[in-house]
Amino acid sequence: MTAPLEFGLDTFGDVTKDASGSMLPHAQVIRNVVDEAVLADEIGLDFIGLGEHHRSDFAISSPETVLAAIASRTRRIHLGSAVTVLSSDDPIRVFQRFATLDALSGGRAEVILGRGSFTESFPLFGFDLRKYEELFEEKLDLFAALLSQKPVTWQGKLRPALKDQLVYPPVEHGPLKTWIGVGGSPQSVVRAAHYDLPLMLAIIGGDPTRFAPYVDLYHRAFKEFGRPAQQIGAHSPGYVAETDEQAREELWPDYKAMRDRIGRERGWPPMGRDEFVSEAEHGSLYVGSPETVARKIAKTAKALGIARFQLKYSAGPLPHEKLMKSIELYGRKVVPMVREMLG
Repeated sequence: MTAPLEFGLDTFGDVTKDASGSMLPHAQVIRNVVDEAVLADEIGLDFIGLGEHHRSDFAISSPETVLAAIASRTRRIHLGSAVTVLSSDDPIRVFQRFATLDALSGGRAEVILGRGSFTESFPLFGFDLRKYEELFEEKLDLFAALLSQKPVTWQGKLRPALKDQLVYPPVEHGPLKTWIGVGGSPQSVVRAAHYDLPLMLAIIGGDPTRFAPYVDLYHRAFKEFGRPAQQIGAHSPGYVAETDEQAREELWPDYKAMRDRIGRERGWPPMGRDEFVSEAEHGSLYVGSPETVARKIAKTAKALGIARFQLKYSAGPLPHEKLMKSIELYGRKVVPMVREMLG
């Protein structure tokens, strides 16, 4: 029997506006994220993921600290990163922080490891961006070795070797659930299978079904390794309101502000309304009424065979109050509709 689809939320802690239109301080945004996670727990969602960034437009640079605060105010929701930029961190310290979170939350911690599409952490922490690939590959190899919770003997090129080293605290009830976040690299897909880890697809633009070849590659890699495949999840942006028109009108100016700000850094042209509408209707932007968003999630779940869908519910300076309403509609209306559609 196939397990039911899990539903989660993701946020980077986008710096948002207050009622007067002024930008909130980072501290208030962080407190608001905790309240948003508490609501997600109350309405029965399965997961909340916090992204790691080190820049002015996102408030969360230490996801584990915020997740620990959320753990103290929630009962059942699983808590994780979205993603942890392992390339510019220390694998042992990452493991220790999430093992500590797991203890505080009673076994609800997860980690999604990735290379990160933003690179500000590399100069901030003194890492050479030219070693972008090498850093992630080596650090993931060490992190995977830690998951057994046995004495680790390991050697790489970029940090001192370990010999029969135990790492504390251990995860109380078995291996820490660890996903590999992938944005479109076949090598990353195969790497996740090599380490026998679940795959989280970051689908942030275009038709979600274009990721079907990566799903097929993941399953073929596991077959080659002689093991059953792990779970696959998908992360995409979205926003829910009572009607399609309301959702689009409320999200559009703030989504454009976020998209154009990042686009200026990466050489993209400004986002036009036609592109926004196209993404809402045919792409990976899950914006609309509960019925519209539910149909779109169900279609993606069927096409890709995913075990979890994570909605990135924050996008640009959209106010906290509107985010809370979107979360409420997602949990109370969208989720039951998707479950009914999937049978």
